[in-house]
Amino acid sequence: MAHSNVPISAESVCFIIARSRGFDVADIGTDAHSGTNATDKAMTTVPEAHSEDMTQKELRAFINALREDEQADLVALVWLGRGDGTLEDWADLRDEAQREHSNRTAADLLTEPLLSDHLEEGLSQFGFTCVDFEIDRLVTQGY
Repeated sequence: MAHSNVPISAESVCFIIARSRGFDVADIGTDAHSGTNATDKAMTTVPEAHSEDMTQKELRAFINALREDEQADLVALVWLGRGDGTLEDWADLRDEAQREHSNRTAADLLTEPLLSDHLEEGLSQFGFTCVDFEIDRLVTQGY
């Protein structure tokens, strides 16, 4: 990436974007513990578990294999992409992500609603798009 304080490669981010697209939008189920009808309780929706999903396992392994500073970049890109700050706030966002880093980064990111959209928006603020990369190649060859 063009910014000197962003060690993660745009190609790595695009791989995560491409692979996470499959479960960003569709996997909302109804909470079984919600009311039986709308008059009992407001219906609650929760993301379905993806523990057996191979794409999620692949993404979890990919993110876990990243260096700690690269994981902090991913978190900061999500925050940037969802509007928690601007490009001018990048250093602060990244510092906060570094301070909050834990061994749950992959799990936390994979439960983030609209993960791919937020990463894509954050990446675009640095002047990159995933069109710059052969996404089909990244996905099929398991970048």
